[in-house]
Formats: sequence, structure tokens, C-alpha cells
Amino acid sequence: MFVALHHVQLLTPVGGEDAARAFYGGVLGMTELAKPPVLAARGGCWFRGGGWEVHLSPVPDFAPATKAHPGVLVDDLDGLAVILGAAGRPVEWDPHFPGHRRLYSRDDHGNRLEFLEPVRG
Repeated sequence: MFVALHHVQLLTPVGGEDAARAFYGGVLGMTELAKPPVLAARGGCWFRGGGWEVHLSPVPDFAPATKAHPGVLVDDLDGLAVILGAAGRPVEWDPHFPGHRRLYSRDDHGNRLEFLEPVRG
């Protein structure tokens, strides 16, 4: 029945697009997608890269998702940790997920992101 996850939606404060671009495009190197005109009128921005897509949507009563999060598989968790750290983003290692190494970070709006790498060997 299910084929794949199409996208994850995260919220931002109104006017938060530039910060989202700096993090998802600048730090993570994701490609910004053109939104359909009817949706572009609502604000926000969309990004795709490495098999996942995130839609950032502004809301007036924004509160960051501090517990809920997308879990994104990566093939170089240590390299990502270096990139995040060099960009001044938090890196919180968590060894409690069997069969995977993982870390948490946050975007510039405080939304939690989980990055996982399968343990090899």
C-alpha cells in the first residue's frame, strides 16, 4: 500500500523563510524547490536532498517541535556532525537506538531533527 514518504512538514514563525534557507539550503545543502503559485502565496519554502523533502510553513502562533521530529538516514553521520558543529548548530549524540548511530540537532527555529546511520559490520 505505502510506497515512500513524500515529505515532512515543519513549522516556522511568520517571516522565517530566510533562516530556513540558511539552515536547510546553506548548512544541509538541500535544494530549494519552487512551490506551486497557489501555495507560494501562503509563504514558506520547500527543500529536497538525499531522499527526503521538507516543507517549512509559517504560522502566527509558532512553537518549535522540540520532541517530534523527522528521522533521516544518512551515510556519513560523523561528517554531518562536523558540518553542523562548524555552522554553530547543536549536536546531541544519542546511543539508544539499536542497530544505528544517531544524533539530534535543531534547525534555526528550534525544530528537532534526528539523523541516523546504520551500524555496519
